[in-house]
Amino acid sequence: MSKTLITAALPYANGPVHIGHMAGVYLPSDIYARFLRNKGQEVLFVSGTDEHGVPITIKAGKENKTPQEVVNENYETIAKSFWGLGISFDVFSRTTNETHFKTAQDFFTDLYQQDLFIEQETEQYYDEENKKFLADRYIIGTCPKCENSDAYGDQCENCGTTLSPLELKNPKSALSGNKPIKKKTTNWYLPLDKIQSEFLEEWINKQTHWKNQVLGQCKSWLKDELRPRAMTRDLNWGIPVPVKNAAGKVLYVWFEAPIGYISATKEKRPHDWESWWKGKDTNLVHFIGKDNIVFHCIIFPAMLHAHSEDYVLPQNVPANEFLNLEGNKISTSKNWAVWLHEYLEEFPEKQDELRYVLASIMPENKDSEFTWADYQARVNGELVAIFGNFVNRTMVLTHKYYDGVIPALPAKKLEQEITAAKEEICRLHKKMCDSLSAYKFRDALAAFMDSARVGNKFLADIEPWKLIKTDEEATQAAMAFAMDITQYLALACEPFLPFTHQKLSTQLNFIPLEHMITRFWNGECLFGNLNGGHKVGPSTLLYTKVEDVDIEKQKEKLAGIKTGFKMKEEIQFEDFGKMQIVVASITAANKVEKADKLLQITLDVAGTSRTVLSGIAMHHKPEDIIGKQVCYLANLAPRKMRGITSEGMILMAEDAEGNLVFVSPEKTINSGAEIA
Repeated sequence: MSKTLITAALPYANGPVHIGHMAGVYLPSDIYARFLRNKGQEVLFVSGTDEHGVPITIKAGKENKTPQEVVNENYETIAKSFWGLGISFDVFSRTTNETHFKTAQDFFTDLYQQDLFIEQETEQYYDEENKKFLADRYIIGTCPKCENSDAYGDQCENCGTTLSPLELKNPKSALSGNKPIKKKTTNWYLPLDKIQSEFLEEWINKQTHWKNQVLGQCKSWLKDELRPRAMTRDLNWGIPVPVKNAAGKVLYVWFEAPIGYISATKEKRPHDWESWWKGKDTNLVHFIGKDNIVFHCIIFPAMLHAHSEDYVLPQNVPANEFLNLEGNKISTSKNWAVWLHEYLEEFPEKQDELRYVLASIMPENKDSEFTWADYQARVNGELVAIFGNFVNRTMVLTHKYYDGVIPALPAKKLEQEITAAKEEICRLHKKMCDSLSAYKFRDALAAFMDSARVGNKFLADIEPWKLIKTDEEATQAAMAFAMDITQYLALACEPFLPFTHQKLSTQLNFIPLEHMITRFWNGECLFGNLNGGHKVGPSTLLYTKVEDVDIEKQKEKLAGIKTGFKMKEEIQFEDFGKMQIVVASITAANKVEKADKLLQITLDVAGTSRTVLSGIAMHHKPEDIIGKQVCYLANLAPRKMRGITSEGMILMAEDAEGNLVFVSPEKTINSGAEIA
């Protein structure tokens, strides 16, 4: 029997995950994994955090932390978010663990020993002030395609174009803000041009079953002709290049990150991982966003093909488009997002509500949009009013008329009505299963909800609450079939709404047998599993309405992000009174060694010298701030950083572009003057 290896793009561990990640990658991959497991197939669902690369070092510098501290914190937040929303990974690993280091280095070594890499000396951008070669993300400039002035050296986030640093116009260092110079360095390049002609061109053209936008992007890359791409970088955070004369160089994050799928498999299946990655009976499916198509459809397959051992290649890459938020692109740097960990805190016990809404608007073939008004409308108008309403009415009436014991289905009663409803649900059942097989998750969910609509219409047409006054047997038939539909929905909701599945199964006192689940998800439209005499459990509402006040809070939160203002927790005047804020004068300043963001500043406070460490080196040169008067929080507890004790804090303000400016008195005033 074939088995399916499902990978979900490794979330980058420089921050938490948001609804765009969920709708684009993790929800569709989870629905698909659950569907295949229910069909009885052998599935391995893997992912993990991507923990190397320049953005993490930049974030660590801003927060005065080590890169490892940053990724440790974010791994915990990301993992809890996924578990909290029911993402059913078989293993969720990380790229800073030992297994991954060894796997990635071994992979590089295999290609190196085949003499596949091109060892090449090139000119790369170098920051003279910081004495560092600049990795792609440390270089900012103008995109040659769309003229975005904040494009990175590897990609323009405005238009999505993949770039090389030398293509940028007006480049500047993200460390110092200075124009970088070009300096020679040696790196190892993967000859994608050669692999294109020998393998990629023919292989890509065979993937006619892929999504049009995925195949189109791949063919566009091939049409432009691939070029050798450096698989190593001059950095100190990452996996060391395992060859001689490579000190100070690490594996390019987009070389080693996809290998994280392999190392994660090794963790979960150490004894048979090769059967998943080298077995001819494995179907490999990558779930990604459209910005990762080139890496998963061209670079990673090129690497797998080039390895001396026969690795499986992706059978499908059902990449999704992007999810926007309230009329704007989701932006992690601008905090314009709905973060999953915050949603779980602010909407407790509403995990399936978010899963449902995101699956309803999943950006499968084009960008889609999340709004809080639409969230409320879909939860209240569909989950509550259709699915939840049908189940609640059925359960309440069964308890009211039959003390929670399902009545037997009398022969010939309501035969025409029941047959018609059953045929319609079976038609929808086929559509749901076919859609799931074809990665059309929105259509599959719509078919599920339409089945609940059939149930509601059946009850509304029959009106058992009236019928019971005139025809007891017909009422029994109506309620027996309504419970049949309820158990159908309990089975059908599992891939989409796993928390609801558990809740409803408990209410029904119904644990389906494995063979029943397998038959159901292989296309058999099952009814009659809850026979007459079966007693159901107490009835509780599956869902509750989302109130206007909850939606307004979320809109206000986003409005605060847009304006840059976010109200913190309210404090009392006594709390403010504890802070001693005074005017101080800067008498000396210099950069802290091995800390790109930190300045060591000496202050004069009414004749007393105080030392402060401040993360403003990206915004102010030491020589430019001597003599400046600043506002100084004097009684903040001392903190030791980089072996230096920082005594207090200088107050700064951040403008809309992220620049830090001093908060200073209107005119020169005596040092030590208190600010009240």
